[in-house]
Amino acid sequence: MALRRSLYEVRAPEGSLIRCLRCWLTYGPLVRRSLLVALFVGTILTAINQGNVILRGDFPVSLYWKIPLTYVVPYRVATTGAILNARRPIADG
Repeated sequence: MALRRSLYEVRAPEGSLIRCLRCWLTYGPLVRRSLLVALFVGTILTAINQGNVILRGDFPVSLYWKIPLTYVVPYRVATTGAILNARRPIADG
């Protein structure tokens, strides 16, 4: 798998750092940025897609899984974009 055969460049205040995929996925600044994106985009999408239902006071059972997914998708997209942008192939040696 291409993602496993790569290292990932992290731009930190102390300079550029190379990390493994697991380290990159748990890197604090990446997690915080992805959470902020998810909060912002997820809230907008929830308002667009479910706002009228919520404002009516009607809260069907389906919203218990739809609303969390509305936040998970932008988190995954932001994280995946950052990871793919930071990927550096491992040189075969």
